[in-house]
Amino acid sequence: MENTLIKRGFILAALMNFSVVVFSRGFTNTAINSADPVVMSNFGLLMIVMWGLAYLCIGLSNSSAKWISAVFAVEKLIYVVIWILWHSENSVKAVYSEDILAGVFYSIYGLNDLIFMIFFVWVFYLSSKNKDVLPSTST
Repeated sequence: MENTLIKRGFILAALMNFSVVVFSRGFTNTAINSADPVVMSNFGLLMIVMWGLAYLCIGLSNSSAKWISAVFAVEKLIYVVIWILWHSENSVKAVYSEDILAGVFYSIYGLNDLIFMIFFVWVFYLSSKNKDVLPSTST
């Protein structure tokens, strides 16, 4: 059961990262870029997709998830902190007025990252306790 849940969690994390392609309208939505030109440039959005590919690789592999889960948790923590800082200095209402998809994106991406940060910490914890709690392609 835990193996299946972990595998699905990694795949869901990948799909959530891939959703940036929808929110950015295929990297053409300049409202996302202009609201945070450093973190959410088209390059930054592409890197979000690349992290998604990394999550997908772990979710579909039989390899150890322990240390890579720790790396993923730190990566998500960074995005959560950036999201909180962005909200403390910017208005999501202004982003909504420019583009609704960009507004939704800025409203939820930090919460999404927080949820998956907790998931990755949980996988790291389980992997530390029990080496058999890793994604498996046999389930």
